[in-house]
Amino acid sequence: MSESILMAGVLAAGILCQWVGWRLKIPAILPLLAVGVLMGPILNWLHPQEALGELFFPLVSFAVAIILFEGALTLAWREVRAVASTVRNLLVIGALITWFGGALAAHYIMGLSWNLALLFGALIIVTGPTVIAPLLRNVRPTPAIGSVLKWEGILIDPVGATIAVLVFEYIAAEVTPEHTAVVFLQIVAVGLILGLAAGYALYYLIQHYLIPDYLRDVAVLAMVIVAFAISNELAPESGLLTVTVMGILLANRNLKQLREIWFFKEKLSVLLISTLFIMLAANTSLAELQMLDWRAFAVLAVVILVLRPLGVQLSALGSTLSRNERLFLSWIAPRGIVAAAISSLFAFELVEFAHLEEARIVAPLTFLIIVGTVLIRAAARAGWPKCSTYARPSRRGF
Repeated sequence: MSESILMAGVLAAGILCQWVGWRLKIPAILPLLAVGVLMGPILNWLHPQEALGELFFPLVSFAVAIILFEGALTLAWREVRAVASTVRNLLVIGALITWFGGALAAHYIMGLSWNLALLFGALIIVTGPTVIAPLLRNVRPTPAIGSVLKWEGILIDPVGATIAVLVFEYIAAEVTPEHTAVVFLQIVAVGLILGLAAGYALYYLIQHYLIPDYLRDVAVLAMVIVAFAISNELAPESGLLTVTVMGILLANRNLKQLREIWFFKEKLSVLLISTLFIMLAANTSLAELQMLDWRAFAVLAVVILVLRPLGVQLSALGSTLSRNERLFLSWIAPRGIVAAAISSLFAFELVEFAHLEEARIVAPLTFLIIVGTVLIRAAARAGWPKCSTYARPSRRGF
C-alpha cells in the first residue's frame, strides 16, 4: 500500500473517529488511539516515523503548537479572577504532587530508575486543551469549575513540558544542576519575551488592518509557527510557552477579529488532533505495548485515585469552591496530545541516542495514563449534577 493512500486513510479515519465519538457520546481520543494501535502495532500498516523520517517530530511539534495557541485564545483574565489562587496552586502545588508522586509510583511499582521515573512524573503533569475543551462543550460546569479546568488545562502544558525538558537534559546530556537551572531560566525568558513580542506584533498588524482579511488567518498561523520555531532554536522546548503567551495576549486585547481567528484555529485543531493521535499511537510497537502489565495499571490507579485528588484538595484550600466542586475537579484531569507527543519524542531520543533501552516503556506507559484518565473523564459525565448541567453533544465535539 502506497504512503499517499495510507496518509489519506489516516485523515479519513481521524474524521470518522471524531464522528464516532460524537455519535456514541464518548471522547474521540479513545477511537483515535484504538485506530492508531490497529494500523500500527497490530496490522503493521502505518509507520509514520519511517514515512516522514526526520520531519516526523518537527511536524508533530508544529501541530501541538497550533493546538495550544488555539486553546490559549480562549483564556480571558475576567473569567479566572475569582479562582486565580486555585489555578495558581494547581500549577505549582498540583504539578509538584503529580511530578514527585508519579515518580515515586513509577520507581517503586514499575521499577524504573529514578531518572526515568522523574521524567515520567513530569510527562503526566500536563492535561491539555485537546481533552478539556470537549468536556467544557459537552458538559456545562459551574463557572468556577469551567474557569479552573480551562486555565489549568492550557497553562499546565508549558509547565509540564519545561520540567520534562529539564529532566531529559539531565538524563541525556548528564548536565550539572547548575546547568539545569540555566536551561530553565532560558526557557522561561525566551518563552515570555518572544511570546509577548510576537503577540503584540500580531495584535498591531491585525488591529490596524495591515493584513487583508483573506490573509489574516493564514498570517496568524504562519506567525505562530515561526515564533514557535525561533523560540525552540533559542531555547529548546520553549516554543510551547511562547505560543501560549501569544494566545493569552491576543485573548485579552480588544480585538474585533478574534472570534474569526479562533474559529479558523479551532477547525484546524480538530484536523490536527484527528491525525496526530493516530500517528503517535501507530508509532509505538507491539513489543512496547506488551511491556505494560498489572504494575502499569497500579500506577494509573495511583495517578487517578491519589495524586489528582490530593493536588486538588490542597490547591483549593481557602478557596470559595464548594465540596462538590472540589470533588468534581479531583476526578477530572485527562491527559492529551502534549503528553503523547513529548513522551514519544523523549523516549525515541533516549533509546536511539542515549542507548537507554529502559526508556522504551515511557511512551506506552504515558499512553496508558492518557487512556485511563480520559475514560474517567467520560465516566464523570454521568454524575455530579450539582456541579454541572449536561448539554446536547456538540457537533464539534472531540
